[in-house]
Amino acid sequence: MNTQHNTLTKEISVWDPLVRIFHWALVISFFTAYFTEDDFQTIHTWAGYTIISLLIVRIFWGFVGTKHAKFSDFIYSKQEIIRFIKDTFAFKAKRYLGHNPAGGAMIFLLILSLIITTTTGLFLFAIEEGQGPLAALLSSDWSVLEDAFEELHEFFANFTLFLVFIHVAGVLVESFIHKENLVKSMINGKKKIDSNQ
Repeated sequence: MNTQHNTLTKEISVWDPLVRIFHWALVISFFTAYFTEDDFQTIHTWAGYTIISLLIVRIFWGFVGTKHAKFSDFIYSKQEIIRFIKDTFAFKAKRYLGHNPAGGAMIFLLILSLIITTTTGLFLFAIEEGQGPLAALLSSDWSVLEDAFEELHEFFANFTLFLVFIHVAGVLVESFIHKENLVKSMINGKKKIDSNQ
């Protein structure tokens, strides 16, 4: 393993600017929305709109973006994901230039959880406040589902937070195993590769 790390001397660009801006803007927007839910409804709502906009851009970029931004670059089988997680717990996980199998699965989980969180938020905003893009589409009959949407919204907001903690833990463990700063990589977009590549 040490021999491998000693050859990681050449830096190349892995994460394009859009991926990096999306990542940090999503972090800020999610935590803004999460901590303003009850007391600052306007800020909460606009943070939610920002998350929706970011998701739309990222999903589009997942099909037409750069190599490591494309979903096709980090779709792995269930067996590959499980094997990678087991190897990680044994501190012998293989190093990936782009998203590893666990990281790829986490991206899809986070996107799905955020889609459900923001969609239920839009329904709640329309039902409770009569505002937002869905307000004109929903009649007063929808009010019977208000509690259900509220519970779903809160559950998936908390589930997303749980996923974020797992994601951060995974980043820290992978940074330790491979002796590289993955947080820095998501800031400057660069990762080290074998100088012979």
